[in-house]
Amino acid sequence: MSRVWNFSAGPAALPLPVLERAQRELLDWNGSGASVMEQSHRGKRFMAMAAQVEADLRELLDIPDDYAVLFEQGGATQHFAQIPMNLAGEGDSADYIVTGHWSEKAASEAAPYVRVNVAATSKADGYLRMPARATWNLASAASYVHMATNETIHGVQFQDVPEVGDVPLVADMSSDILSGPIDVRRFGLIYAGAQKNIGPSGLVLIIIRRDLLQRPGRPMARIFRYAEHAASDSMLNTPNTWGWYLAGLTFQWLKEGGGLAAMAERNREKASLLYSAIDGSGGFYRNPIDPAVRSRMNVPFTLHDSALDASFLQESEAAGLLALKGHKALGGMRASLYNAVPLQAVQALVGFMRDFARRHG
Repeated sequence: MSRVWNFSAGPAALPLPVLERAQRELLDWNGSGASVMEQSHRGKRFMAMAAQVEADLRELLDIPDDYAVLFEQGGATQHFAQIPMNLAGEGDSADYIVTGHWSEKAASEAAPYVRVNVAATSKADGYLRMPARATWNLASAASYVHMATNETIHGVQFQDVPEVGDVPLVADMSSDILSGPIDVRRFGLIYAGAQKNIGPSGLVLIIIRRDLLQRPGRPMARIFRYAEHAASDSMLNTPNTWGWYLAGLTFQWLKEGGGLAAMAERNREKASLLYSAIDGSGGFYRNPIDPAVRSRMNVPFTLHDSALDASFLQESEAAGLLALKGHKALGGMRASLYNAVPLQAVQALVGFMRDFARRHG
């Protein structure tokens, strides 16, 4: 069996050393004679592992003590609704910065629980750029300001953290968390589905300032209340033990690889190589995104003639380049360059793209 170069937007590539270690430990984890999936989540072995996973994450992101770290379930989409349930009371409003498909969906899913104010949007521009900060219509009385730091479908990414005053900033970082250093202190709440840079699908990471756990929110079942999960160390119910374990292996892999500063450099190099190939193709390949906000994680592009799309996908897959088909909302192609995608994969993709253009140009 040979491994392919995996450019899937999610569930995405996992680091090969992580997969190999999980393979070795699948039948006998930590000398227990059973897999991690067969362990009690309240047993000493698992509890010790869970504590180490959190400690490694806190070290990687420099998470201060006044933030709780939760390992939740439901996918980021569930938390589109769960966040306003926890952070906003009846009749409260929240500001949403809409820069693509996922932030638009977050605003839509929040609407039953909070009065949504779309404070800024680039929808009229086809989500090809970010709305200028000076145009944002933020409300001082908002419960929070919500943003998606990276849009996987449209390929736009915030290059810095916007200033929003004293209102807590909530960020969906599902597709770019751990891709470089961030200042956690600039945010009230960060959440991320695991299936891009953390681990397998089915796990959601939440980093929340502890004072926000005290907000009354609204009447709801305990299972939906973040304060309850924080009080029980994310074990209010049986957690995704396999996902938690693999996330821990990924955090160790990141630490062994030099941490997030080193990962940021690798991600910049990969993205620069691919964008240079697109921009230098003489129009054969195109990426219309404002270069100032191009994503380093997700690179959508089109061919100059869409009639070539099927051939490009067929030939690229035959060449061992997986999952390059663009999202149905945009068509074309998309290469996702998450942490686990090595430089060699991007070099192979660029080589294929140049050869394909030579043969079909």
